Amino acid sequence: MPTFDFDLFVIGGGSGGVRAARMAAQQGARVALAEAADLGGTCVNVGCIPKKLYSYAAGYAESFEEAAGYGWQLPQAPKFDWAHLKAQRAKEISRLNGVYASLLKNSGVVLVSGWAQLLDGHTVEVDGKRHTARHLLVATGGTPYVPDIPGREHIAISDAMFDLDPFPKRLLVVGGGYIACEFASIFNGLGAQVTQLHRRAHLLTGFDDDVRQFLAHEMGKAGVDVRLNCEATSITRGAHGLTVTLARGQQIEADTVLFATGRVPNTQGLGLEAAGVKLDERGAIAVDAHYRSSVPSIYAVGDVSTRVQLTPVALAEAMVVVDELFGKGRRRLDYEFIPTAVFTHPNIGTCGYTELDARAKFGDVAVFSSEFKSLRHTLSGRSERTFMKLVVDRASDRVVGLHMVGADAGEVVQGFAVAMRAGATKALFDSTIGIHPTAAEEFVTMREPMPG
Repeated sequence: MPTFDFDLFVIGGGSGGVRAARMAAQQGARVALAEAADLGGTCVNVGCIPKKLYSYAAGYAESFEEAAGYGWQLPQAPKFDWAHLKAQRAKEISRLNGVYASLLKNSGVVLVSGWAQLLDGHTVEVDGKRHTARHLLVATGGTPYVPDIPGREHIAISDAMFDLDPFPKRLLVVGGGYIACEFASIFNGLGAQVTQLHRRAHLLTGFDDDVRQFLAHEMGKAGVDVRLNCEATSITRGAHGLTVTLARGQQIEADTVLFATGRVPNTQGLGLEAAGVKLDERGAIAVDAHYRSSVPSIYAVGDVSTRVQLTPVALAEAMVVVDELFGKGRRRLDYEFIPTAVFTHPNIGTCGYTELDARAKFGDVAVFSSEFKSLRHTLSGRSERTFMKLVVDRASDRVVGLHMVGADAGEVVQGFAVAMRAGATKALFDSTIGIHPTAAEEFVTMREPMPG
């Protein structure tokens, strides 16, 4: 039997990579992890965590506005300090980087700083030094996609949005996915004049149609200038900032132009081709049901294999791989009924099938929906509304789709996701006592299906 330096060598120190390395080491495996940047990956450094912190910051603007309706008189108009928010965020992210480093160290994982490249199915080179391992795991995540248009050098990507200097008074967001919508909402709340362009007729491809239309309307009411069926073709810099020319010839001026037009697997420069690892048509590492690539000793999890681009999914996939290699090999990941949230203003929370997908899969479905002004806004003076929707398979009475647009939607939907994975029926929803007065109780009080 060949002798290796390690039992597992992980490339990538994001959520999936760190989880795999730590859990494998706790099983007694000899583990190393290579990372060229800060530990925590996109989620911790330039994704989920800082985005949610900035979303909270934007939410305070709404709260200040609402306070008057509840009898609060602020002595002066609130003033936002962008530099302070950036410093506070950086401090928290640095703390989390340290937490990740401690978790690895305390688990016995050898941390290798630098860019790793595969040489073959068992060998990795980092800054000129070679390491061998019985198993290799690629967990390098994804990276923002930027189209090749004139003026590309003036484009900002999502990674850069947390440290912009100065704060953009005029922000143009190009894209209609969750990242584009989140940044449009956040910077609108923080005080920027935000225009959002999307080349399609609706935002948030892949989400339920009612959710997509409802959110676009609410974002528009909040001040985001949402322009659909629009495409940017070039960007130039002038004395008054950036000028973006659209396909129809119109021009928009902005201080910052964010292109949030999707993410691609981070596979460049890893030596995958040399090692014989096959990529799929999207440029992601092709893996089987056990996350094994075309090279039996090389595995891949998370966004680099593009199953579902969510941090908790990467964590779950990492656990499956560790169990496969160093456990009993019984753990599996079910991709059905994965809940997710979009931290727009208002939030989106969703679990299960869209109405369209449910009709395609189950045939006969019943749809229940409700739109209302939450109790909070009866006195706040704001016109924000909440939307909720259930999709039910008539044959089994099982709730197969649950969607919400409203305050704390992610917090609400997480609990319902457990019930949905357990096979909860509409009858069970109906027999559940609601918590009053809450918005969440609406999910257990909707009785009449929509016609059709």
